[in-house]
Amino acid sequence: MIRHLVLLAMAAALVSQAAFAQSRIKDITSVQGMRDNQLVGYGLVIGLAGTGDSLRTSPFTEISMQSMLQRLGVKLEAGSINSKNVAAVAITATLPPFVAQGNRIDVSVSSLGDSTSLNGGVLVMTPLLAADGHAYAVAQGPVAAGGLQASGQSASVSHGVPTTGRIPNGAIVERDNTAEINAIEKFALQLINPDFKTATMVADEINKFAAKRYGQRIATAHDLRSVEVIRPHDITASILFSDIGELPVNPQTAARIVIDEKNGTIVMGENVRLSPVAVSHGSIVIKVTETPIVSQPDALSNGTTTVTSQTDISVEEPNGKLAMLRGPTLEKLVTGLNRMGLKPTDMIAILQSIKAAGALQADLVIQ
Repeated sequence: MIRHLVLLAMAAALVSQAAFAQSRIKDITSVQGMRDNQLVGYGLVIGLAGTGDSLRTSPFTEISMQSMLQRLGVKLEAGSINSKNVAAVAITATLPPFVAQGNRIDVSVSSLGDSTSLNGGVLVMTPLLAADGHAYAVAQGPVAAGGLQASGQSASVSHGVPTTGRIPNGAIVERDNTAEINAIEKFALQLINPDFKTATMVADEINKFAAKRYGQRIATAHDLRSVEVIRPHDITASILFSDIGELPVNPQTAARIVIDEKNGTIVMGENVRLSPVAVSHGSIVIKVTETPIVSQPDALSNGTTTVTSQTDISVEEPNGKLAMLRGPTLEKLVTGLNRMGLKPTDMIAILQSIKAAGALQADLVIQ
């Protein structure tokens, strides 16, 4: 009876682990062609409380102010503007797919000159351009900066970055970015993490579902990056995306170790394997000590007092260990490294040496 309970517990654990590893197809793929577009613009933020650009060090701000006022019918002579309430800024935004004319999107505002803060400013109407040179949106509104800065004669305080900010729903889309999605006859699902096995599993799961629901196979694994799907004639593309996006798949991960040498972070994938290898790691410490010695001449002699030195050299090798690492699994590999009492920097050096020796069966990515 106890043996049956143990087997049932083990089976339940395996089932829970498999279910935990499953991901929806829409979480590990994206539809080819359905992507965001980046927008950028140049404009002016007005209404600042003396924290704007200095016109002497930022001449483009003065030129932009004159151009804006001339378009509004105000003519000014060069050098006649002397204001600290205006800042030149760059505006960036992301245009999502299938956005129609009249929709609103968020924009980010960043100072280009020597402005110290954009708090309290208002962005003047600015067109936002895409890579094709066309304006797809127009931005305007009060800037919500995320930082603050204050200073006096003897002290100053700052928090966050007051020279950048956002305008929620600050841009209105002026050009449609829509397409007739339901007219698509064939499309491709792009894998976020390319893998031949994962692509095959995605195609198999879609075909299993389509065979029961539509009575035909509609998916083919094209390569490690994409799966081609043919839309059935009696179903719309929107419904098809909704149906196949919820299908569960166990995506395969590459055997990879990512190392960030700046902060000593090490991230290992589940499929990392290590061939049996002996590792010795220790640091040699050499200490050189100079001891001054005073030499006194004998009494009633003509000698002089001199100072000499005595040199003592010692060599130590603390924590020098030889360990046998057998890492058929990630857990055993990490356990073996931890038992050696290593710091993250020492682990990085050992992993690089093991990879060079050919015993590490994984990609080593160093950032």
